[in-house]
Amino acid sequence: MSYIRNLFEKITGVAKLKEEAIKSAAESIKLADDAKREAEESVKIAAAANNAAAAAKMAEDLAKLGPKERATAAQQPYIAVLETHVNDQNPRNGFFELDWNEYFVVQLKTAGYYGDTDEEIVDKWFQDLCRGIGAEEGVSMDRRGSGYINVNNLGNGKSEIS
Repeated sequence: MSYIRNLFEKITGVAKLKEEAIKSAAESIKLADDAKREAEESVKIAAAANNAAAAAKMAEDLAKLGPKERATAAQQPYIAVLETHVNDQNPRNGFFELDWNEYFVVQLKTAGYYGDTDEEIVDKWFQDLCRGIGAEEGVSMDRRGSGYINVNNLGNGKSEIS
């Protein structure tokens, strides 16, 4: 029966139509697979573009920050001398305005500095720093009679030291 059926399909052209339909279906499957691969590649490219855009936005935002804010965003210690003032009548007296972030205070605490406030901790470090510079220059740092140190908390991680 199968022989007669095949012969009938061949004579009537149905066999050729079936063969063409199978080829067409195979081509459609190949085209669908190609389209799927291209779509997946497009999704990867779009994700990479989104990542690049996010990185560019982050870099732009960081560029708008000042040095203290960049260090704080990176969780790095920051200390800076904002201003240095010298008394015109008595140059032995003056003050430095310092600015720091919380990570600098943590670094000082880790190094053994202590105090009730961040300002006290930074003040102890600054005094040690000044003594060290004086000692390197051969200056006796024992009770120099140059006045006293006054710390004025300006808030926002800033102090005026005079």
